[in-house]
Amino acid sequence: MPYIQFKDLDVFYEKMGIGEPIIFLHSGYSRGILAFASQLLDFQSKYTCYYPDFRGHGRTRCNSLEWNTPELVEDTIGFMDMLGIARAHFIGYSLGANVGLYSAVHYPERVATLTTIGTSGFADPTGVEQFEPEWLLEHGQQATINQMIERHEEAHRGNWQEHMRKSANDWRLYPQLTSEQLSSIRCPSLLITGENDPFVGEAKIKHLSSLIEGSRSLVVQGGSHRPHMLRENPALVNDSILDFIGSYSILGIKLQ
Repeated sequence: MPYIQFKDLDVFYEKMGIGEPIIFLHSGYSRGILAFASQLLDFQSKYTCYYPDFRGHGRTRCNSLEWNTPELVEDTIGFMDMLGIARAHFIGYSLGANVGLYSAVHYPERVATLTTIGTSGFADPTGVEQFEPEWLLEHGQQATINQMIERHEEAHRGNWQEHMRKSANDWRLYPQLTSEQLSSIRCPSLLITGENDPFVGEAKIKHLSSLIEGSRSLVVQGGSHRPHMLRENPALVNDSILDFIGSYSILGIKLQ
C-alpha cells in the first residue's frame, strides 16, 4: 500500500477507482478506509477515491504525536499538492467533517463540493470524558484499549494513552469556526446526520445548513452518529451523496 512523504509525515493512503477525485476524511479513533468501508464499492465505479490516514492515526507515521484539527487541514492540502490534485470533492465523517468545514473556509479553491457526516459545525464535548485513558482503565474498557493499540500502532508507536488524550483534547476544542466563517462557505454542500446522533441531530444540522448558503441537509431516520456505516443506512447515504456530487463537475459547473 502507498505512502507519501511530505513535511514531517509518512502518510499512508489507499486509492481506488477512476474519475474525478474524492478525498475521504475519516473520524477520530478511526482511519481512512475503515471509516468508509461501506462506501468503497459504490464510489470507486465513478470517482478516484483517496483514503488517507490522518496525522496521529492509523498507519501514518510521524516523530511527533501532536496534532489538532487545523493541522490536519494543512496536511490534507499538502497531501493534495503532493499528488497534483488541484480540486476535489470532500467527504468527511465526524473529525473529518470538521476538517472539511475548515478546508472549505480557508481553502475554498480546493473544495469542489463538501459532504459532512456527523458534525454540527460547533465544538461539543458531550461524552468526551469516556474516551480519556484514565476513564477507560478505571472502568475496565480493555476491548476499546486493545482496539486503539492495534488500530493506531504505527501512528502512536505504543503510546495509546497519548493518542487518546490528543483525540479527547481536539474533541473538546474544535471546530472553532464562527458563524461568520461558516457563512463564508460557498461550495455546494450536503450536511448529513443520523436522527439519533447524540452530537448532532436534526435541529443542529438545520442550523448549520441555515448558515451555509444553498446547502442541503439529510436526516437519516433511525440513524446514529454513523448513518453511513454497515447495519445502519449506507445505501441511502451513498445514493444521496452520489446524486449530490454527480450534479457538479470538479470545475464547479452544475451539471443538472
